[in-house]
Amino acid sequence: MRKILIINGHPDPESFNRAIARTYMEVASRRGAATEYLALGDLDFDPNLRYGYRKRSLLEPDLLQAIEKIKWSDHMVWIHPLWWWSYPAVMKGFIDRVFLPGITYTVNERNELSGMLQGRSGRIICTSDMTEASYASDYDNTSFTQLQKGTLETCGVAPVKTTFIGPVIESDEGQRSAWLTEVAAIAAEEACPSTAPAMCHE
Repeated sequence: MRKILIINGHPDPESFNRAIARTYMEVASRRGAATEYLALGDLDFDPNLRYGYRKRSLLEPDLLQAIEKIKWSDHMVWIHPLWWWSYPAVMKGFIDRVFLPGITYTVNERNELSGMLQGRSGRIICTSDMTEASYASDYDNTSFTQLQKGTLETCGVAPVKTTFIGPVIESDEGQRSAWLTEVAAIAAEEACPSTAPAMCHE
């Protein structure tokens, strides 16, 4: 059984990101995957890495539970809006506080990083008020690069695939329904990979 963790980085519980997360989780569950959900805006934690890497801050209960869910998963789905070429502060704070030495990676005496999340794959779904072409040409796919390469792949998650949804601000109900249909198709495929059809059911 595929174990999928859906992480919603949008702090607004009424955002379109929540609808994307709900659609993904419902379809993946119907296809036989075990699913867990993290709405980062609902967690109680200090998003600031107050001592940098000099001294470890005490991890709050919500972060300890989140770490267990990350370790439990074999596929992570990160959903976030594009804000200022990146993702919301709560998501950056979550990564700063959770993706730490001894938890998601190790550092040897030569200061070389080795990921501890091998065996996991990932999907990033980014929503934006710009077009995908503009995101690539004007923004250089910034948040994808930061999360995919700078965090997930560095910590051993591979492959990490990406999906861009936008422009959201101009969308009507029909367009949003079409995007949710696209997300449902992705969830069905990732819950039940073609390499493991015996894992699947409706």
